Amino acid sequence: MLGDFNRLQQVIWNLLSNAIKFTPQSGRVEIRLERTDRGLENRESSNASLLTPGHACAQITIADTGKGINPEFLPYVFDRFRQANTGTTKPYEGLGLGLAIVQHLLELHGGSITAASSGEGQGSTFTVVLPLLESDDDIDSEAKRDTPSVPSDFASSSTSDRPLAGISILIVDDQADACEFVMIALEQAGAEVAAVSSAQRALKALSTHKVDILVSDISMPAEDGYTLLKQVRLLPADRGGTIPAIALTAHSREEDRDQALAAGFQLHLAKPVQPDSLVALIAKLTRN
Repeated sequence: MLGDFNRLQQVIWNLLSNAIKFTPQSGRVEIRLERTDRGLENRESSNASLLTPGHACAQITIADTGKGINPEFLPYVFDRFRQANTGTTKPYEGLGLGLAIVQHLLELHGGSITAASSGEGQGSTFTVVLPLLESDDDIDSEAKRDTPSVPSDFASSSTSDRPLAGISILIVDDQADACEFVMIALEQAGAEVAAVSSAQRALKALSTHKVDILVSDISMPAEDGYTLLKQVRLLPADRGGTIPAIALTAHSREEDRDQALAAGFQLHLAKPVQPDSLVALIAKLTRN
């Protein structure tokens, strides 16, 4: 098949590491690759038209004998910011974005993913289906495409396919999955994206790289987003002191918005943000 090696590796690594994480040492994790001609199961995928029943596909199955998935939660397992355990204390880190990222990456490649589980304590099975290139004509046709087509959820309202082309963006967020989700959306829109997990690393990045837009979380360990922006505004203009900044945070109250704007952020966006909205706002901000 033709695809982005790093992103496809990320898909498999995410699924495999999840299986290991939720399976006890006495359990078993199995990964299997086989050829199938069944085409896409998820006919609602934006790229479903690329495959018809009988189209040759690679099917990757990752099954485990671990924690399993509650039947009531199973329909929502790929939703953003959804976790089966919604209490204030959780045994596992993360915001519930990993599987949403996997699903979007597969859709970008014309593929699909399904999840199955008989219930809690009875293991889980995730099945990935990706289209195979069957002829030289397929290869030539696919090779002419710069990137896989973008699903509507990642598409910008701009008439351009890459509205953020040439724009350098720095993301600051200590939550790796949330950071990755935003990175994918912005990169797909053409931006050059770097990400760091702390205010100090952000300041170091600004000192060595030209950045057009700063996107920062507010709640972070050691120094929060307000402290970061205060230090940024003390920098000379040629080192990012006047850089437009966006607060992307779970703090979504009106007073949180007012505090962010008063601190010097140009925009305040509440998580979870829609990728197309974020792309459109950044495009507008850079034009201004």
